Amino acid sequence: MSLVARHLEANGVPTVVIGSGRDIVEEAGVPRFVFVDFPLGNPTGKPGDTEMQRSIVSLALDVVESAIVPRTTVQAPVEWGSDDWRENFMLVNDDNRAALLAAGDARRAKQASNK
Repeated sequence: MSLVARHLEANGVPTVVIGSGRDIVEEAGVPRFVFVDFPLGNPTGKPGDTEMQRSIVSLALDVVESAIVPRTTVQAPVEWGSDDWRENFMLVNDDNRAALLAAGDARRAKQASNK
């Protein structure tokens, strides 16, 4: 996404990236970035929370209009609600290892059959 944003900008199309991987996106040097401190895969907020999603998208549009220097980062003033997700995000332990392995095997088998 970062490379696409830079290419579009070089061709006169303003962009803003909304994301959670702050270190990665900033290192890529996108022109404008709205950082949300959410689990990966949820850049505009919780599924079904249209009010939160609209506020983040609105902020991103404001950043496109107001950013006056390259590589501008704005942190969205929103919270996921609780920090429980941090403790469990991408957690692999003895309690879920077998289920995750089975899910991965099933996904790989499905991908192989789709080729």
